[in-house]
Amino acid sequence: MNSLRKDFTTTTWVLIPVAIAINIAIGTLIYVLKIPFVYLDSIGTVLVGVLAGPWAGLLTGLLSNLIWGLSGLNPAYTPYFIVGGVIGLMAGLFSQWGWFRSWWKAIIAGVITGIISAAISAPITAYVYGGVTGAGTDVITALFRALGFQNLAANFLQGLAVDPLDKTVTFLLVFLIVQLLPLRFLARFPRANSLRKMS
Repeated sequence: MNSLRKDFTTTTWVLIPVAIAINIAIGTLIYVLKIPFVYLDSIGTVLVGVLAGPWAGLLTGLLSNLIWGLSGLNPAYTPYFIVGGVIGLMAGLFSQWGWFRSWWKAIIAGVITGIISAAISAPITAYVYGGVTGAGTDVITALFRALGFQNLAANFLQGLAVDPLDKTVTFLLVFLIVQLLPLRFLARFPRANSLRKMS
């Protein structure tokens, strides 16, 4: 409980809605443009996880997808709230373990998170949406289906083709954002100590 109170500071509560807005704005742009190899809809979630810890990242990811979907902006995102939560949780854990102190560890963290995201999201896409969500990545799923893979396998392979790349780009972008933040501003966040001596 002390850790939760420490992580959910006023600064964290201010950052969460900003992060959700970032997720929705960038994610919607990518969705509308039907770009096939990235989503970039979890930059805000990862940023909160890195700066404020795993539980704040988890909450941001959950709320981001729920607000995005239930608001009517993109109902397809609603069932993926658990995926968003896991991404935020993992970003916070990797930050806690010091993986955001160097760019190459941030990249590895992104790849690992992407693989786990693919495993969680594939059944949702396959069974809730029949394998088609309207995103640009549907083209990749269709390719795997054409190669003879069943729906679930095709969605999992699509996830493996896209999610590790997407999360790698996302984690690296967040690493660079954190690098650019002034130390005085960074020090306002609960997990700032995990980000010192970055190289």
